[in-house]
Amino acid sequence: MTEFVSQRPGARTYGIVPGILPAGPLNAITDVAGVRVGHVTLLQGDSIRTGATAILPHGGNLYQERVPAGLAVGNGFGKLMGATQVIELGEIETPLVLTNTLAVPRAAEAILDWVLSQPGNEEVRSVNPVVGETNDGYLNDIRRRALTVRHIRQAIGSARNGSVVEGVVGAGTGTVAFGWKGGIGTSSRRLPIDLGGYTVGVLVQSNFGGVLQVLGIPVGRELGGNRVRQGPASAGTAGSILIVVATDAPLSDRNLTRLARRGLAGLARTGADMSDSSGDYVIAFSTAEGVRRTAERRAALTQIPELPNALASPLFLAAIEATEEAIYNSLFCAVTTVGYQGHMARELPVDELLERLVERPVGRCGPQGR
Repeated sequence: MTEFVSQRPGARTYGIVPGILPAGPLNAITDVAGVRVGHVTLLQGDSIRTGATAILPHGGNLYQERVPAGLAVGNGFGKLMGATQVIELGEIETPLVLTNTLAVPRAAEAILDWVLSQPGNEEVRSVNPVVGETNDGYLNDIRRRALTVRHIRQAIGSARNGSVVEGVVGAGTGTVAFGWKGGIGTSSRRLPIDLGGYTVGVLVQSNFGGVLQVLGIPVGRELGGNRVRQGPASAGTAGSILIVVATDAPLSDRNLTRLARRGLAGLARTGADMSDSSGDYVIAFSTAEGVRRTAERRAALTQIPELPNALASPLFLAAIEATEEAIYNSLFCAVTTVGYQGHMARELPVDELLERLVERPVGRCGPQGR
């Protein structure tokens, strides 16, 4: 087991900067104050390539200080645990864990252990774990179910603010996207002060199909990335993506659902086909203290300051741009990985991709710091 394998530079290093809004200082979901991310990466022999990624909306007692949340489903072929209660109550009360398909029950058990062990939760008898997944069975011997509750507890326990490792790490260790090695990617956008000064951060677990587009150019077609349609379903047209959107804007769960839908627009910009057997989910939550569902607010009539509909559009744009870039980063940062039965997922050929963009320039493409 290791924390991460290696990480190549993100898309922004090469001047690939989607949209018009500036990124936060880390260009990561952790630019949203309080959000923490932890990974556990499991590499065993030549067949285990898997892991888990935990996202904590804040560093306090999540069960006692729940965050409003919304969910959008692009295609529902997935095992998103806890989804119905998020829809029904519009809130999240636990860490969010991303992992592989057959590890969902163990991730839920790890979340239960963590929540029940927190000071102040001694009387808790009902918990709604939120667990997302994609199927990493092309590179990982998924039937061995190598991830344990202890591993996933490590991901939760290691969650920190600051920079986020991307690429072949955590829940992205065994994933494949657009026929190349996928993984974990993250990005953020910060609104100007006259639009509220809010931050939107996105983290993705990319493992889906389609024909890659970068800045509107179908480079996947030109690079031959869609050739894996002839190969295993888990590496070609099928697959899934989990998109987690965080913001410090004081949004209601209804407007967080609207924000989540914009993550699907960012996904579409990258060329995803959201195929029949793809699980395409977006979960959005707000960390703003004024909208948290504390025990006191859940027990009495309260006035909660929420951003009105008319002021939400800049946040929608931020979510689209950050999702698009997070997906790019999941590919740009990933490295070639060999796993189960000798299957190989090659890293995105960045040099060739850049040549295609120079030949057909769109947006900004040139040397630029991350």
